[in-house]
Amino acid sequence: MLKDIHNYNARAVAAGLLLALMTGTAFAQLLPTAPALGQSANGVEQIEAATPLTLQKAVALALEANLDLTVAQREIEAVEGQVIQGRVRPNPELAYSLEDQRTPTRTQSVQINLPIELGGKRAARIAAAERGRDVAVEELNTRRVEIRAAVVAAFFETLAAQERAALAQASVDLAKRATDAVAKRVAAGKVSPVEETKARVAEAGVRVELAQAQSEQRNARARLASLLGANPPRFTLVSGNVEELPAVPSLDNVQQRLSTSPTLRRMQLEVERRRSLVDVERSKRIPDVTFSLGVKRPTELQRNQLLFGVSVPLPLFDRNQGNLLEALKREDKARDELQALNVRVGTEVMQARERLDAIRREVEVLQRDVLPGAKSAYDAATIGFENGKFNFLEVLDAQRTYFAAKSQYLKALAEAHRAAADIDRVLGDSTPNADKPSNQE
Repeated sequence: MLKDIHNYNARAVAAGLLLALMTGTAFAQLLPTAPALGQSANGVEQIEAATPLTLQKAVALALEANLDLTVAQREIEAVEGQVIQGRVRPNPELAYSLEDQRTPTRTQSVQINLPIELGGKRAARIAAAERGRDVAVEELNTRRVEIRAAVVAAFFETLAAQERAALAQASVDLAKRATDAVAKRVAAGKVSPVEETKARVAEAGVRVELAQAQSEQRNARARLASLLGANPPRFTLVSGNVEELPAVPSLDNVQQRLSTSPTLRRMQLEVERRRSLVDVERSKRIPDVTFSLGVKRPTELQRNQLLFGVSVPLPLFDRNQGNLLEALKREDKARDELQALNVRVGTEVMQARERLDAIRREVEVLQRDVLPGAKSAYDAATIGFENGKFNFLEVLDAQRTYFAAKSQYLKALAEAHRAAADIDRVLGDSTPNADKPSNQE
């Protein structure tokens, strides 16, 4: 009896589970849009992450979404208000006066006072506001050049880190194959178990190097994403040719581009703005004239009388001498800053040019002498190990030599692109269109 009850309960539970499964399946068929909605929400991000990021696209995204450019654009919009305000003229003044409260002797006056600016105050004020707008516009251009240079440097740094991570992954794969080969030889009794222990220790060390390379790749990708205004990054890989080295600009080219440097151009405009502010303060030394026109009506005469007047301040004590002195000294300060900036910018450019030239020579030596020899020794050691002619330590030594040279080569390439980006940051982009980089995607 108890056995029948247990069998009945088991059949009931099984039937309930089957019914629940069928009900859940039918319900899922009735609502097929739920997983589709989740997929559509993340579809764009998945496509962006799967599509490799090119240099041209990275520059375009940075120039479109970087917040520093938005701040500079807001400054231009704000300075435009100074230009508008500088063009307005002084408001006229309406005056009313009452003399004596007694009706028989009461006199009422109404007049309009119109101030007239003399000494070119309005023209000087407009010129100073327009120079301020020019400075803001050049500041935006300078920020564009700096952001583009930063994106180029970060892009090739990310590309080199990506290549180093792939190199480290290949090293791990090779170490794993070597460990498996040594394990088979140990199992066959051809080598000592100590060799397998050494192989596994070496493989663990290579895996540590892979973790470090992947960490550097993530950090480089995060730095590049911050310049693009994307946090977290919406891309996984970058696409480009890190081995396409930038050319070293000639001295004549450097001098020519230095004269049109956006950094120096902005400072030159600042000097012009300070000169315009000096003109504004100098114009304030000439007093303005106020003309008055109105009517006066004494109650006892019962008729209106015309009023006309002119008032001119007497510049006996306040001749705006303090403000003028400050403006003159600030103009001198701006000129000194321009000269100091010219020397500093020239020094930075020449240092970056020398660094780029030295890195190119280093890369040429690595390409011509170091990498081919290290690769040849590495291939020979690998083949010899597979044929049983070399032990694992010899393969490991050749492997480390080759991968160290390759890593140094990739770091030199990234540094070369950074030096070229530093030159463009100071001198401006050398291509005709700054938004379309000359580097291959």
